[in-house]
Amino acid sequence: MTHRKILLGALITVLVGCSLAPSYKQPALPTATLYPGVNGAATQDAPAADRLGWRNFFTDIRLQELIAQALENNRDLRIAMQRVEEARARYGIVRAEQFPSISADAVGERSRVPGDLSLTGQAMTSEQYQATLNLSAWELDFWGRVRNLSAAALESYLATDEASRAVAISLVAEVANTYLLERELDELIDIAQSTLATRAESYRIMKRRYEVGYASKLDAVQAEVLFNQARADLAVLQRRRDQNRNALTLLVGVPLAFETQPLSRIEPGFVREISVGLPSDLLLNRPDVIAAEHRLKSANADIGAARAAFFPRIVLTGGVGTASAELNGLFGSGSNVWSFSPSVSLPIFDGGRNLANLNLSEARRNMAVTDYERTIQGAFREVADALAERRWLAEQVVAQQATLAAQTERARLAGLRYQSGAAPYLEVLDAERDRFQAEQALVQARRVLLSGSVNLYAALGGGTAPEAK
Repeated sequence: MTHRKILLGALITVLVGCSLAPSYKQPALPTATLYPGVNGAATQDAPAADRLGWRNFFTDIRLQELIAQALENNRDLRIAMQRVEEARARYGIVRAEQFPSISADAVGERSRVPGDLSLTGQAMTSEQYQATLNLSAWELDFWGRVRNLSAAALESYLATDEASRAVAISLVAEVANTYLLERELDELIDIAQSTLATRAESYRIMKRRYEVGYASKLDAVQAEVLFNQARADLAVLQRRRDQNRNALTLLVGVPLAFETQPLSRIEPGFVREISVGLPSDLLLNRPDVIAAEHRLKSANADIGAARAAFFPRIVLTGGVGTASAELNGLFGSGSNVWSFSPSVSLPIFDGGRNLANLNLSEARRNMAVTDYERTIQGAFREVADALAERRWLAEQVVAQQATLAAQTERARLAGLRYQSGAAPYLEVLDAERDRFQAEQALVQARRVLLSGSVNLYAALGGGTAPEAK
C-alpha cells in the first residue's frame, strides 16, 4: 500500500507539476482612503453606481433610446467586443498546449520494383497498410511552463473583456453628455433667436428715429452693430448644434431624427442620486482598474514561464496501431505496432537568452504594477473631479442666476436712462450685451452641472448594465 501511494504521488507530481511563478500579491491602494470633501457616511442610502443600471439612472426616455441604440450599433464598441472574441480564441489556442494532441492516421502503399533493381532479379510488387493513433510531441509540464503561458493568456483575455466594459461605460457617458449639449444648444438658440428679434426691432426703431431727426446716426449704427452681433451669435450656435448632432449620430451609429427641446424641460430629475462609496470600491467596480490587475497577473504568470525555461523539457512522442502487408490482414493477430520516443532537452549555453527573457518578464511585471497603480490614481482623480464639479457648479449656478437678475435690471435701467436723455445709447448697448452673455452662461452652467452627475456615475463604474442589479 505504501509503494502504491508513493507511485501515485509521483504520477500526480509528473502530470500536475509545479509552478515557478511568483506568488501574486495585490499592490497597496496608492490613494487616500476617502475622497476629498466627502464624508464616509454620505449618501449611503442611495444605491451604488455599479448596482444602478443606466435605464434606472437616466430618467429621460429619449436618452434611454439613444443609449440603447449606441450600445447596439456603435462601431468602437463593436471593435472592442470583437477584440474580446480574438483574445478568447488566443487563450483557447494556448490552453490546448496543456493537453496531448492525438491524431489518427491510415496509410496504404502499393509499389513495384523492376527486376534489374530487385535483389532477386525478378520484378516485385509489394503492399503495406498501416493504421495508428499518434501522440505528437506532448510536453510533460513538470515546471509549469505551459500552464503559466495558459494562465497569462487567460488573464489577457479577461483584461480585454474588462476593457470592452470600460468602452461601454465611456460610450454611455459620452452619449449622455452629447445629448445634454444638444439640449443646451437648443435653449441657447431659443434665447439667441428671441434676442435677435428684439434687437432687430430696436434697430428698426432707432433707424427710423435717426431718419426723422430724433436720434443721432451713432445711435443707429450702434443698434445695427448689436443686431449684427446677435445674427453672428445665432449662426455660431446653429453651427455648433449641427456639429453636435453629427457627433451624436456617430456615437449612436445609425441616422437620427432630431427634435428641438430646451434644457429646462429635461433638467428636473434628469438623474438619480447615487452613493459615492470609498476609493477601495474602485478596485471592484471600475473595469479599467480590473483590466489593469488582470494584465498584472498575466505578467506575473509570464515570469513563471520564463523561469521554467532554465529547467529540462520532457516531450513525449509515440504511436500505437496495426500494420500488415495485406489489407485483409490489417487487424489480424500479430499485426500490432507501436513506437515511443521520449526526449529530454536541458539548456546548457544559450548566450544569455533565457536570462534576458526572465529579466524582460520581470521588467514587464514591474511596469504592470506601475500601470495598475496609475490606473487607480486616475480613477480616484476622475471621481474627485466629478465630486468637485457637482459641489462647486451648484454654487456657480446660483451665482449665475443672481448675475442674470442683476444684468436684466441693469438693462432695464439703462433703457430708462437713455429714454430720459440721461445716458448715451452705448450704455444700453453694453447692458444688453452683458445680459445676453449672462443668460447664456447660466444655461451652460446648468448643463455642466448635469454633466458632472453623468461623469460621476461613469467614474464610479456605473453604466454597464441596462437595469438595476
